[in-house]
Amino acid sequence: MGEKRKNVLLICTDHWPGYLLGCAGHPVVMTPTLDQLAVDGIRFDRCYSTCPVCIPARRSLMTGTFPATHGDRVYSEKMTMPEVKTLAQAFRDAGYQAYAVGKLHVYPQRNRIGFDDVILEEEGRTEFGVTDDYEIWLGENGCVGQEFAHSMGNNCYYTRPWHLPERMHPTAWATREMIRQIRRKDPTRPAFYYLSYSFPHPPLVPIKDYLELYDLEEIDAPQMADDWDDNRVIWKFLKEKSKSYSKKEIYLARRAFYAQCTYIDHQIRSVIGTLKEEGLLKNTVIVFFSDHGDTLFDHGLAGKRTFYEGAANVPMIFSGEAVGKYRGTVDSRVTCLEDVMPTLLTLCGISVPDTVEGMSMFSEKKRKLLYGEIGEDIRATRMVTDGKRKLIYYPCGNVFQFFDLEKDPKEQHDLHEVFEWKDTEKMMIEYLIAHLHGKDCEWMKDGKLVGFPEPEYYASPDYTLFNQRGIHWPPPGQGQ
Repeated sequence: MGEKRKNVLLICTDHWPGYLLGCAGHPVVMTPTLDQLAVDGIRFDRCYSTCPVCIPARRSLMTGTFPATHGDRVYSEKMTMPEVKTLAQAFRDAGYQAYAVGKLHVYPQRNRIGFDDVILEEEGRTEFGVTDDYEIWLGENGCVGQEFAHSMGNNCYYTRPWHLPERMHPTAWATREMIRQIRRKDPTRPAFYYLSYSFPHPPLVPIKDYLELYDLEEIDAPQMADDWDDNRVIWKFLKEKSKSYSKKEIYLARRAFYAQCTYIDHQIRSVIGTLKEEGLLKNTVIVFFSDHGDTLFDHGLAGKRTFYEGAANVPMIFSGEAVGKYRGTVDSRVTCLEDVMPTLLTLCGISVPDTVEGMSMFSEKKRKLLYGEIGEDIRATRMVTDGKRKLIYYPCGNVFQFFDLEKDPKEQHDLHEVFEWKDTEKMMIEYLIAHLHGKDCEWMKDGKLVGFPEPEYYASPDYTLFNQRGIHWPPPGQGQ
C-alpha cells in the first residue's frame, strides 16, 4: 500500500551556481548525471535563493516562508527555527518516514526539525557543543579529528587534493549514509529523504582523480563587468574576500570547484542505483538544487551574500517518472527555495500548511516579481527580479544596478537610468520599497530611497583566516 504514494529524494548542495551544469550550457563543467535528470524531468532555470547564505536559505526551504517571516536575513547561527510546520514534519504527519543525511545547519544542531532521524555532517562546527556523526565515524575508523588536517579553510579559495582515502571524504560518507537509509526503508510507508551535501562549498579539497579530470588550461575565465564604477565604497567592501588571490590561484580554485561538483554528480548515481535496486525509482520524485551559489570571482567577487546570478540563481531540477509529463522541459518562471515545500507537498497529495508563503512550481499561477534581501550592515543588499530583468540595490551610497538578464546573462552591463528601461526599473523600485521592513525603512526620505552615506573604507581582518578550522584532536575548546 505504501508504494502507491510517491517517495521523494531531495538533494541539496551548498554553493552551486545555477549556470554550472552541462545542461545549462556551461562549456567546461561535467555533470552527466544531473544533465540526464534534467532530460528526464524539468529544470527551472530562474530559481533564486531569496537570502543567499546558508542558514536563512535553509530556513526558507524547510518552512516555505520568506526571510521577513522566518526572521533571518543575516546568518543567525543561534536562532531557533520558527514555530511553524516544517517540510519534514508535513511529510511525517501524512504518514511518511522522513530521514536526513548531511548538513542541516539549524540550531540547536541536534534539532531534527521534524525528521525521524538526522545523520549529521556539520563541517566541524564544534563551537556549538556537538560532535557530528561524520566526525564520530572518522574517529571510529582511525582518523580522529583529521577532517581539517588538509589545512584549507571553509570560506577560502586556496586548494589542494583531499588528504585521506576517498571513502572518508564527506561527500562519499553522506552518499553511503543515504544509501543505508534507503536500504532500511519500511516497505509499508512512503519515504521522504533529504540528502544534503556540504560541498562544493569550500574547503576546496577535491578527490585527486576528479581534480585530474580538468586541465587548468580549459578552465573558463571569470566574467568581469566593463562599466561598473569601481570607486564606490560598496565594491571595496564586497571585494575584500577575493582581493588576496592571484590569477593562478583563481583558476586553480575554479578547477577544484568544478571537480567537487563532478564528484557530487557521480556520487548521486550510486543513490539512484540504490533506489532502482530497492524497486523505488519509478515512484520517486528526485529533486536537485542548492541553497545558494558562488560568484567564483565573477565581477571580482568570491562567495555568496550578493544577488548576482552566480550567487543567487540556483539549479532546480525535478526528475523521474512521477513528473514524466514535463520530461525534457525548461521552465523560466521566477521561482525560489520557498516554493520547494508547497511543490513537493502538492505533488504528493499532501495539504500545504497555511503558514507557507511559497507557491507550487507546477501551478498555473506564476509570480510576477520576487524580492530578495540579505544583510543589515554596510554590505546590505536588496533585489527585485522577474527572471528576465533584475534590480539590485545597495543602501550604502544609495547604489542601484539594473540588468537585462535575457541579453546580458553575465550581468556585465549596468542599465540603471537607461531610458529604455526607466519604467520597468521604476516599477521594481516601488516593489522593493513596498517590501522594506525593520530598520530598512530608515533608508527612505520623502517617499524615496536615499540609503545612507558611504563611510570611509577600512580594510577588515581576513575573515577566511579567522574562520579557519583546526585539527580536532584533542577536541577543541577544552582550554576555555
